[in-house]
Amino acid sequence: MRRILPVPGPADSPGTPAPVAAPTTPEAAGAGADDPAAAAGDEVVAKAAEVDLDEAYAYPPAAGQTSYVRANFVSSVDGAAEVGGRSGPLGGEADRQVFRLLRWLSDVVLVGAGTARHENYGPVIVPPERRDRRQAAGLAAVPPIAVVTATAGLDPGARLFDAEVRPIILTCDAAPPAKRQALAAVAEVVLCGDTTVDPAAALAALAERGMTRVLTEGGPLLHAQLAGAGLLDELCLTVAPMLAGPGRMGIVEGPPWPEPATMRLVQVLAEDGNLFLRYQR
Repeated sequence: MRRILPVPGPADSPGTPAPVAAPTTPEAAGAGADDPAAAAGDEVVAKAAEVDLDEAYAYPPAAGQTSYVRANFVSSVDGAAEVGGRSGPLGGEADRQVFRLLRWLSDVVLVGAGTARHENYGPVIVPPERRDRRQAAGLAAVPPIAVVTATAGLDPGARLFDAEVRPIILTCDAAPPAKRQALAAVAEVVLCGDTTVDPAAALAALAERGMTRVLTEGGPLLHAQLAGAGLLDELCLTVAPMLAGPGRMGIVEGPPWPEPATMRLVQVLAEDGNLFLRYQR
């Protein structure tokens, strides 16, 4: 995977990824050395520089003290976030690599109930070497899945609940008590609102459990709720080299927002025709 350099932005901006060490080949070392355009911020493709993805996607230091919400989506060139109701057909091996890494760096994976059902969510898989690295960094060996559902409409027998770490169900008082009780046998059930799940209350509940590095994988409705409420700190977006065609769902869905939410581009990676974009507030 290659980094496209540089992405213009203040060097001292919170959360801005650190510069990558210059390539060591003579050709790469000389490229742009006396080029004022490159120094001014024109995009160039790094030569012979394989990216350290752990560094590229490291959380800002403050994420360990307060909730930091990172979204991860894959989209076609024409803006579709699904094909046939699933995101899988859009992603290649490089996207799956980033998908796994972002999970391994997080405290918790936050997802809407509809996405959990349609994508047939299972537990997060963390290999032994990654477990050791997580624990050395003060994280739990495996991040749990946290599911947002106002109706507690999940099957307790779903593979999601076949996990060594119990999932967290973020629901509300209006959810049927019988469904909440059934889920309580296989998960931790947390009430985060009266008639609907309050996104801020859900994040606060996770933070109370020491889960401040929050990775949300959608779906588009949950993504829109978080971003619309000003709770989304970062968007990691893979743009796949594919036209999905009209009539597809995008990465945000739901009622219109009063105003657009502005983000700044802090990183661009490229691999196999895919672009891996990282935006922050």
